Amino acid sequence: MAYSKAEILQIVEEEDVEFIRLQFTDMQGILKNVAIPAKGLCNAMEGKCAIDLASLEGFVKEETKTLYLRPQLDTFTILPWRPQQGKVARFLCDIYKADGTEYEESSRYILKHIMERVGKMGYSLQVNPECEFFLFHTDDNGLPTTLSHEQATYLDTSPVDLGENTRRDIILAMEDMGYEITSSHHEIAPAQHEIDFAYEDALATADKIMTFKVAVRTIARRYGLHATFMPKPRSGVHGSGMHLNLKLIKDGRNILMNEDGVLSGEGRAFLAGILNHIPGMTAILNPLVNSYKRLVPGFEAPWELTWSASQRNALLRVRKETLDIELRSPDGAANPYLAFALCLAAGMDGIYNKMQAQEELTEDLRRLSEEERSDREMVALPENLGEALAAMKNDRLICDTLGTDFYVKYMDAKRKEWKEYLEQVSEWELERYLYQI
Repeated sequence: MAYSKAEILQIVEEEDVEFIRLQFTDMQGILKNVAIPAKGLCNAMEGKCAIDLASLEGFVKEETKTLYLRPQLDTFTILPWRPQQGKVARFLCDIYKADGTEYEESSRYILKHIMERVGKMGYSLQVNPECEFFLFHTDDNGLPTTLSHEQATYLDTSPVDLGENTRRDIILAMEDMGYEITSSHHEIAPAQHEIDFAYEDALATADKIMTFKVAVRTIARRYGLHATFMPKPRSGVHGSGMHLNLKLIKDGRNILMNEDGVLSGEGRAFLAGILNHIPGMTAILNPLVNSYKRLVPGFEAPWELTWSASQRNALLRVRKETLDIELRSPDGAANPYLAFALCLAAGMDGIYNKMQAQEELTEDLRRLSEEERSDREMVALPENLGEALAAMKNDRLICDTLGTDFYVKYMDAKRKEWKEYLEQVSEWELERYLYQI
């Protein structure tokens, strides 16, 4: 809900709000904030809160560079999980330079920029995310583990589902903040859960995902649990994804699908654009070394470039019942602003260039042999972060969408991460080789 400055000041006074959090998202999709007392709210709403980003990854390193947080009034909300005496409220902020122009290397700006560009042609993207996460026990020092006593599986309920009460409190908190939650359930792996939002425009959805992650982790701690959106925290079980259900709106209607649930011409081109650019997008959609432990055969996550209206394990799934397209590779570590920006840019590139999608997958991938997949010339997603960064380097659309400066910094940070991983000696290697070799 959008408030005026006067209305916000009145709410802060009437609700006994003592602290305001000015929040923004860094390059890696981590929420950061500056907390101010309520008496500083007027200055904050005027964009006068200065920050030094020299120590934050993905931002300018010049000591003289001062940037400013500009609260977005429509993101004002009181945090329901904070104390009810001396309440805490928050704004999500855009980042501005001293000359009054917006900082182009902010991930929120990157999404807004592509939305404005396609908006001039009458298009807008709506997203409905499916957010999966694990709830694990903490140790005696309150530190996270990967342990859980439960053995619940898909759609189980209490008393087998030990996280049901935590999930309920998360949903109640989200609804207090104006979220529309469409469903929640226990997922396939023990201690794994999913909560789904209603469709909203891409920017509002990205904002809500950032707040959702904080709420999930904060409320889980009340139960002595650690919530993690890590894609694959345990081997041998299904990983956690963040499936993105997409609708492209023009003239008030979803133009990806016809009313009979069949892809429209623009829908086919949009889908083809995403398929064409998905290798280069993967380092954003699956940004961690760990992300690629999820994208392997034998589990529910996709690992090849496929689309289908009948096979639920395809990378892109055309859903006739909801008249949308589901992208199934992203995981919860992805920066949602960047993920949505690239989905929109790639899909629109397909429409601009009238791209043709490959043949639809009509068979269950899990039943195809390596030889059968080879005969069908199926292309795999990048198998690791190194391959994903190489694919990103070879796709000009990614750089054009992110902006050159942001793109270079992201690539540098992720190459460093990949190199550090390659230099590590794992427990698996020691167990496998130390005694025998």
